[in-house]
Amino acid sequence: MANDREILREIWEGKIPVHFKLSADETDVEPEEYFLLIPRLSYFPLVTDKVRKHFLRFVSNELQDGEMWMDSNGIPLKWHFPIGVLYDLLVGTDGTLPWHVTVHFSKFPDDILIRCPNKEIVEAHFMSSLKEADVLKHRGQVVSAMQKKDHNQLWLGLVNDKFDQFWAVNRRLMEPIPDQDGFKHIPVRCYAEDGTYQQKLVAPSTASGQKRLLQDLLDDFSTPVRKAGKS
Repeated sequence: MANDREILREIWEGKIPVHFKLSADETDVEPEEYFLLIPRLSYFPLVTDKVRKHFLRFVSNELQDGEMWMDSNGIPLKWHFPIGVLYDLLVGTDGTLPWHVTVHFSKFPDDILIRCPNKEIVEAHFMSSLKEADVLKHRGQVVSAMQKKDHNQLWLGLVNDKFDQFWAVNRRLMEPIPDQDGFKHIPVRCYAEDGTYQQKLVAPSTASGQKRLLQDLLDDFSTPVRKAGKS
């Protein structure tokens, strides 16, 4: 995969036009709407600083320090999901563009969303997911061998939307290590329309030794998980 550079770049450059508007019950004026073209592979807290700054001009003083959160058609947006995943789950191929997102500074839905007071929280989540994927693929050997500067380069490449900066490090995570014939498992999550997801141990090859296809993967996730002691 690391050799398919042009395909990787096309995926990286995928973006979604988003139309942000302030919730009507949080202002007494008619605020200007805000439009952004945002990367599918990023996270909302990394790309919405300008959105927050724009709408803070229209909310009362008591809401100025409130944590910003967003919804799409009444459904709160989980910041720890990549933007492209959220769009595909909530809008999909039938939706029209731009994507309409409503911004809030009050009534944070603690029963649905995880609070995200700063970008360090996003970084911790991203690096945790990266380490989990590396354990599945390389038994954790690639991430454990990285230096702090490698972690920083990877993270800043994502934050600043720099393909070359990100992939200069990420390619190590996408290649087999010398003493390993391919990946041990494929790190994958299968998201449902309700925002829940499944994770399973998925081998790169089928029981017959053939390379696993996307259809094989979909079949795996559509098969109910057997309970211990049941046939």
